[in-house]
Amino acid sequence: MLNYLWFLLAAVFEIAGCYGFYMWLRLGKSALWAALGMLSLACFALLLTRVEAAYAGRAYAAYGGIYIATSIAWLALIERARPLATDWFGAALCIVGAGVVLWGPRLNGS
Repeated sequence: MLNYLWFLLAAVFEIAGCYGFYMWLRLGKSALWAALGMLSLACFALLLTRVEAAYAGRAYAAYGGIYIATSIAWLALIERARPLATDWFGAALCIVGAGVVLWGPRLNGS
């Protein structure tokens, strides 16, 4: 379960980092938003290395599911837009898929 915490924290930092660039380039905010975005993206990369997985590719694939769910939550909490029921259902499917990728049966412990 600790992997899910790392994934969640990484997703928040990745989304926040990209949002910083969005604020700067699309909404005309200060370049400070981009600088904060870069710092946030560096934190994202560091957090994602904390995941217990034999291969980085498998960890990144599983992370994708958590990222999708976190993006829907970001939409609701930060951008104050109401996600549809299908958004939440799709996010739940992605979380299940992330679990399958991360904890599915392995050959030779890989």
